[in-house]
Amino acid sequence: MVQSNVLIISDDPEFACAVAARWQSERHVPAVTLLTSDVWDPATISDFDLHIVGAVANGKTASILSVLNDCAGTATIHVTEDERDVPIFRAQYPALLFVARHDAWVTTLILLSAEIVRRVEATDRAQRAERLAFESQNQAMLGRYMLEMRPNVNNALTSVIGNADLLLLEPGQAPSDTREQIKTIHTMALRLNEVMQRFSSLASEMRAAEKESHSETRAASQRVLDDFRGTKQQM
Repeated sequence: MVQSNVLIISDDPEFACAVAARWQSERHVPAVTLLTSDVWDPATISDFDLHIVGAVANGKTASILSVLNDCAGTATIHVTEDERDVPIFRAQYPALLFVARHDAWVTTLILLSAEIVRRVEATDRAQRAERLAFESQNQAMLGRYMLEMRPNVNNALTSVIGNADLLLLEPGQAPSDTREQIKTIHTMALRLNEVMQRFSSLASEMRAAEKESHSETRAASQRVLDDFRGTKQQM
């Protein structure tokens, strides 16, 4: 599982330490990065799955929240010092989430953050599964195409090999340099033919394995059914 990345932006050391320490008690702990407003770089927004903004100095809160509010696809939680500021912040930055700093603010923040991280990870897993399914589908289509074209390729290779054999049987029909080129064509065609034979063998093995798997499944189902019938008769 890919570990989520969380960025905490705050100029209050106690805030950052409290959040990081509280998160350590959770079963699933993301990678947490602590930065002050002086070193935070807006260009790194996409590197994190969640931003948590605490108290920052020199009136930088508005500029930081504005940048994060315009960042689609990354969640941000701002912990306000006064609960009365929450409606104002929500109106100004509708894309962000807000938690007031009250007695249980750390627990509330962690619960909300953990839920966001879980959803991000679930989305990532779904996207990876979708990509794998798409790749598997493409590979299956390629495999089916190769199976369908196998007779045509074999016929073409047989023709190339046969004509090359005929040319090589007549030493005087071609100059020496041309004969070497014909030998090369003949050798490469034999190699391609060997590859196609291996592919045919692999396809046969896959069909046999699939057939065996179906047989085992049917046998297992029959055993379960027989056991059920035997148990029912004993009742």
